Amino acid sequence: MKSNSRILRIEWGDCDPAGIVYYPRYFEIFDNGTTYLMESITGQLKRDFLSDRHLLGWPMVDTRASFAQSLRYGDDVVLESQFVEIGRSSFKVHHRLTKDGKLAVEGWETRVLVSQEQGALKSALIPADIATKMRGL
Repeated sequence: MKSNSRILRIEWGDCDPAGIVYYPRYFEIFDNGTTYLMESITGQLKRDFLSDRHLLGWPMVDTRASFAQSLRYGDDVVLESQFVEIGRSSFKVHHRLTKDGKLAVEGWETRVLVSQEQGALKSALIPADIATKMRGL
């Protein structure tokens, strides 16, 4: 399955008064990881891909995380995001944050591609060309 990695620095605003990353910020990092992963396979910014395909987005329907070590302001970490399952309209992503090669946090998301029909959100089929790229084929 297709994956994408990037280096990021833990920022001051990511941390709580104890100086460690406040846990909801990890989910924001994972969300960005999914966006970068999708952009890497579509070759488009999220807004352009969604507009071109008449889609609204890929909202999260399930998420969880596991914490192995605390991250702090100024830490440089690697975020690796990888598709792990591709369905008809849903997909699952696994995220790993590592510091100095050691696992700090793992996250898992299930997302659904959606469009709008008569004002209501509706799941949308993942286009065949995109599903192929998600699988890394």
